[in-house]
Formats: sequence, C-alpha cells, structure tokens
Amino acid sequence: MDWSSRLAVWQQLAESCGLSTIEQGLQQIWGLLLLCLICRLCFRLGVASTVKHAVSVLTGMYGLFLFFDFHMLWVLSLGALCYLVLLLCRHSSSRGLFLSFVILIYLLTGELHLVDMVTWHKIRGSQMVVAMKAISLAFDMDRGTVGALPSPAEFLGYILFVGTVVFGPWISFSSYKNATEGTKLSGLWLYSSSVTLVKSQICLLVSTCIAPYIFTFFIPIHGNAVTEKWLLAYETAVSFHFSNYFVGYLSEGTTKMAGAGFTEEKDNIRWDMSVVKPLAVEMPRSMVLVVTSWNIPMSRWLKTYVFKNAMKLGTFPAILMTYTASALLHGLSFHLGAVLLSLGFITYVEHVLRKKLASIFSACILSRPCSSDCSHQHKKEYWVMLLNLVFSLLAIFHLTYLGSMFDAGADEQEIEEGYAAIHTIHRWSELNWASHWVVFACWVFYRLIQ
Repeated sequence: MDWSSRLAVWQQLAESCGLSTIEQGLQQIWGLLLLCLICRLCFRLGVASTVKHAVSVLTGMYGLFLFFDFHMLWVLSLGALCYLVLLLCRHSSSRGLFLSFVILIYLLTGELHLVDMVTWHKIRGSQMVVAMKAISLAFDMDRGTVGALPSPAEFLGYILFVGTVVFGPWISFSSYKNATEGTKLSGLWLYSSSVTLVKSQICLLVSTCIAPYIFTFFIPIHGNAVTEKWLLAYETAVSFHFSNYFVGYLSEGTTKMAGAGFTEEKDNIRWDMSVVKPLAVEMPRSMVLVVTSWNIPMSRWLKTYVFKNAMKLGTFPAILMTYTASALLHGLSFHLGAVLLSLGFITYVEHVLRKKLASIFSACILSRPCSSDCSHQHKKEYWVMLLNLVFSLLAIFHLTYLGSMFDAGADEQEIEEGYAAIHTIHRWSELNWASHWVVFACWVFYRLIQ
C-alpha cells in the first residue's frame, strides 16, 4: 500500500471511527462532569458539613442513576449493609476483617444468585469502589487512624462521592474529608482536571481506532502464522491497555473536578493525583512496576490493607492473598482471576530472580530502580542496561500474552457477561502457554543459582 492510499485509509478511519468515538464518549460523561462541578461548588459554600455530605450523597446517587438506572440500588444496598455492619461491631477491634468477610459474601451471593450476569458486570466497578472504601475505613478505625464511626451522612457522602463512585478510583476517608473543606477554585485546578479529561479521550481514541490496526495500517508488518498470532495478540493487549488508561484518566479527572485528589503543603495546593502511568506499562522496567502503575490507588489499597496484613504468613503467601483479594473484588470472572493469579506468580518470580542476580553481580538490575546511593558496584555499564532491557522486553512479552484474551472483536454478549473460561484457555493455548512456561523456566533458573 503506497503512502497516498495509506493516508486515504487513515482519513477514512478518522472520520468513521475517531469522530464518532469522541462524540459518544463526551455524550456519556458530560452529565457526570456537571454533577462533579456542582459538588465542587457546593463544597466551597460556607454551609454545615452535614449539608455538604448530603450534596455528595445526592449527586453520587444521581451519577449512579445516569449510568446504571435503577440497578444502582444494588450499590446503595451494599453501602447501607456496610454501615450497618460497622455500627453493630463498632466496639470490636477486628472490624476490617469482619466487614471484608460480609462484603465477600454479599458480592458472591449477588453474582451467583440475585442479579443476572450482564447487570452485575455493569455495576461491578462501582460495587468494587464502595467495597474498597468501606473496608479501608474499617481497618483505619481498627488502627486508630479514624477515631470513631462517621455519621450516616458522612459515611454515605464518602462512599457515594460523585467524583469516584462511577469510575473510581479509591480514595481514603481523609482525602474525602479534605475535599469537603472546599479548597479555593483556581486555574490550576481547572487546568489539571481538563488536561486529565483530554488524556482520557485520547486514550479512548487510541483503544478504539488505532491500537486494533497497528500492524494493519500504521506499521505494516507481516510474517508467518506464528508471528501473525503474536502481532494480533499485541494489538489486542494494547487496545485493552488504553481502554484501562481511558477509565483511569477519566476517574482521575472526575475526582479532581469534584474537588479531591490534591495534596497541601503549607499554603501550596498541588493537584497531583495520579491513577495510571501508561509509559511505565507500555515501556516497562519490570512487571512489578507494571502492576503498581496499572491502577495506582488500587495498588496502594491492596498493599496497605491486604499485603501488609498478610505478611505474617510470608512474602509469597502474602502476594497470593493480595492477588486473590483483587480477583475476588473484580468478581467471579475466570479470565480476570487467571490473569491476576498469573501476575502474582510472574511478579514474584521476577522479583526474587532479579534480586538474586543483583546480589551476584552487584548491579542495579532490581525490579525497581535503585537509589543514587545504593551499594551496587555496577550501575550504568552497558551490560547492566542491556540486562535491564532484556527484562523490559520480557515484561512486554508477558503483557502481550496476558492481554491477548481481551478481544474487542469477541461477541458483544460474551463481553457483557464476562469471557468464558474456554475463551481464556483457547487464547493462551494458541500462544502455546508461552508466558507460563517462561515463568516456570525463570523459577527453575532462580532455584539453581540460589
């Protein structure tokens, strides 16, 4: 295909896909953005805190209604259940564990018996955010970080905060409380929110109109049957990645628009909240950093409220418990569970192998970048950079393999209900279970050099 033909195809793709995608995206979110702005302006008013919490509840409920209609009642019922549990066991010192168990039972019962799969799949994200907020609040009360059980208005205002209740992300109770104090309206706030929202639309455009055609129209590469499978898998994975970045940037934008997502140092307010880091995923140093950059608030939540509590069992069991908790929060989805548990093994093996190699060679080849004053003798030699590059390429290989199952071209009903187990097995078997075999080989190598 010559350049003139290629330009014509690109123009046609921009007109048929690009404009319609952006238009549909804006139509879906403008109402939510307006609610976030209303909430932000109300927080600035010098009214009682109870009124502010009531506004947060009402705008959050209406935001849920815009996206889920009356199915939002399932999200509201989860919030009410969480407060009831916290109220009943307010004198206990194990509120976090008990509430986690109750939420797990509720989510499993709802998914298996009470709600059809399509509806549950739609509301699962909001259910997860509400669950994470309630659990974090319970553990913070156990640790004394939060002194007493908040009032019903305060609690519901927190978990139904319009900036986070639809798309996320998780924010702490203290972050919500800071938002209700109503920082002054500023150009920096508006600029940060707007830029983040523009990034979300760009990611949506890439996911829908560019990623599926990387090796077809943009970088035409052709090969044998094996190569074609991996190129298609890479396109599928990148499309899925950018759909996650779209949701991540959108959630960051709505959170900032509603008045949260800032840090305050003296009189200086910085709107520095970050939900995703695309470059750390697409050009990764390690799978460990990929996991933490995929959803930064959720990674922080899992580390604070699951991993640290499970560390008494040992590092590997704690990692497995963390990824299991993440899988359960995402629902009874075989493909997500398979990916998350696979990530648990991949990140653990990568971490211990690179730690051992760094010790043997005294080189900066750990999963995370070393500090400038580390004790390693070899820091920026060519062979050190080459070894880090090898691990980066290996991470891209794992990401391609894991993301290959999120096929945007699959049956719409299958996507709405969640991919079946046979879909996952079929996709990975097409790639000869390559990533799992590589992880196993790395683990064997690690055991041999230990």
